[in-house]
Amino acid sequence: MKIAIPVNEQNLKSEVCQSFGRAPHFLFYDTDTKESYFLDNSAVASQGGAGIRAAQVIADHGVTALITTRCGENAEEVLRKAEVLIYKSISGTVQENIDAFVADKLILLKDFHPGFHGHDR
Repeated sequence: MKIAIPVNEQNLKSEVCQSFGRAPHFLFYDTDTKESYFLDNSAVASQGGAGIRAAQVIADHGVTALITTRCGENAEEVLRKAEVLIYKSISGTVQENIDAFVADKLILLKDFHPGFHGHDR
């Protein structure tokens, strides 16, 4: 299974970024092969719609699960249509979140906020 996590830094000791759409980078991790790679988030500088653009990138990379602190309604809609499950991250490192996901200890994110439309900077 391929998962994605918004991250502040490109390493597994980084914390999960508090902002999905404006995260500096995304970590993509395959739970079967244990291979990972990082991708710069091209949507980070968008005037608006960063979450939607970020969600499309996640979907385009064949992700089946996203681990994030929070997510906007518009991004959630894109991810839902792409059949990407959205899990609530735990406090801790990216590696700790991967381990919790693999151990089936994360819960699905249920609260989605309205878009900030550029006002979250």
